[in-house]
Amino acid sequence: MQNNAIIERAAECLQCEAKAIESLISRLDDQFLRAVELIRDCQGKIVVTGVGKSGHIGSKIAATLASTGTPAFFLNPLDAYHGDLGMLGEKDLVLAISYSGATEELLRFLPLIQAKHIPIIGMSSNPNSLLAQYAAVHLNIAVEREADPLNLVPTSSTTVTLALGDALACALIEAAHFQPSDFAMLHPGGDLGRKLLAKVEDVMFTDNLPLIAPNAPMSEAIEIVTNGKLGVGVVVEGEQLVGIITDGDIRRAMQRLGQAFFTTPVSDIMARHPKTISRKARIVDAGEMMNHHSIHSLVVMDDNAHVCGVIDSFSCLPGTRFYH
Repeated sequence: MQNNAIIERAAECLQCEAKAIESLISRLDDQFLRAVELIRDCQGKIVVTGVGKSGHIGSKIAATLASTGTPAFFLNPLDAYHGDLGMLGEKDLVLAISYSGATEELLRFLPLIQAKHIPIIGMSSNPNSLLAQYAAVHLNIAVEREADPLNLVPTSSTTVTLALGDALACALIEAAHFQPSDFAMLHPGGDLGRKLLAKVEDVMFTDNLPLIAPNAPMSEAIEIVTNGKLGVGVVVEGEQLVGIITDGDIRRAMQRLGQAFFTTPVSDIMARHPKTISRKARIVDAGEMMNHHSIHSLVVMDDNAHVCGVIDSFSCLPGTRFYH
């Protein structure tokens, strides 16, 4: 098989799956809203179930729900027949997945769920399937064709199922007002979780702080700002913060003042009332503050309202190393 034909086949696969996902948008109807409401209002756990490829996708959907604040786990119907049915509580909700809506192992499991008066959200390609009839809500995951050349391998169908599961999770994030801090609490071991939970004092710069007196000439201020390598100079009088000067301020002042720039006191150029943040604040809050004010640095204050550090926007990005 020629390389061009291989690339062409791969491209056709991606186009087919993309088209299948796009077709879901028109199906975001009252049934979808009802599914979101049932999951949001569930006082127990979301139990996702399915067999074969649907089971693999269901496991991922359960993991995504759990990681975004909706307690969920995956239960294989075959295991339910051998004792795991005891995992289901009366306040739980079941999300059952079967592309055909007629998977025997799953359908044998559903009456056991109904006997516990547990509501079912069904996901299948057939709104008239037996699964749809068992379900309080049915979500249509039908695709025009699978993405493989034989139209046999679960490809577009599994992609659509996973995408609709993601859509449920995203809708629930919106409905529950899920915040980055909530995500961090559920992901304390990951880098993003650590970044969201960490405090400003964990990442702020404290060494060689560019502290400048307000009466210092700009010739001296340039040297201090350059040595500080933060692009800012923090102007203090005694222990009192009185202003800040940035690289941009320096460039504009040099252009405006010419030779007089070098003898001009810092107080004539600095910005008064700089934005500050507590060392105990979360770095995610520092990032949001800088983004809101379109600035790249904040002066960090201790409990006595004294300057103790500087935090820049790079320190607030996921993946940034901790300084302490």
